Amino acid sequence: MLVNRTAAALGALALAGSLLAAAAPAQAAGPKPVPTGDGAKAICKRLPKIQERVTKAVERLNGDATVVGSVARLEKRVANAKTAGHAEVETYLNDRLTFRKSLLPTLQTRQNDLKAVATWCASHGESAGASK
Repeated sequence: MLVNRTAAALGALALAGSLLAAAAPAQAAGPKPVPTGDGAKAICKRLPKIQERVTKAVERLNGDATVVGSVARLEKRVANAKTAGHAEVETYLNDRLTFRKSLLPTLQTRQNDLKAVATWCASHGESAGASK
């Protein structure tokens, strides 16, 4: 038994050492240089996918109770927890609902900002979605 425990301890020690050795080069790389630009070309390139992702999120949040991730569905779950007398679950779901409701104005603001960015990209010759 003592031999098995010793072998297991040595194995664990060897594994920990190899994990530390593998992590050392990443830590030794040092800090990244300070950015010199604003990344406008990259933003213009990714703009269509960003717009699509934000639009899908807004549609999902605005969906009815049959849409997973919608505010209405979570409101229904809160009501169900309240009806069932599950106060702790209701509190947890209510906190999630508060956060989810706060996402909607943020995403709508982001949609408007992305429209302005699309206009900027077009006026500066940075075609949205094109790779350069």
